[in-house]
Amino acid sequence: MRRLLPAFSVAMLLSITATVHAGDGPEFWNCEALWYNRNQIYKEAGYCFRTSRAIRAFGNGGCQYDNLNYVPLSEVQRREIAEIQRYERIRNCPR
Repeated sequence: MRRLLPAFSVAMLLSITATVHAGDGPEFWNCEALWYNRNQIYKEAGYCFRTSRAIRAFGNGGCQYDNLNYVPLSEVQRREIAEIQRYERIRNCPR
């Protein structure tokens, strides 16, 4: 089965893919890549997005949790999110 990509603008896709390379971590990512990767973790854990930006990027198909506090995240995922958020703050990324 072929998986379709979410509806992204070409500029957004280029921005994300140009900054994420094998072995690179969040310290190398721009704000778009940080946002995308943080929300990808939430998507995989079943979060139901509320913002139009996140819904356009990830959709809400199969989502189970409306409240971030109830999303079942592993300790590894929590650490990844915290690290990404740290770099979002360092870069003054929009919220």
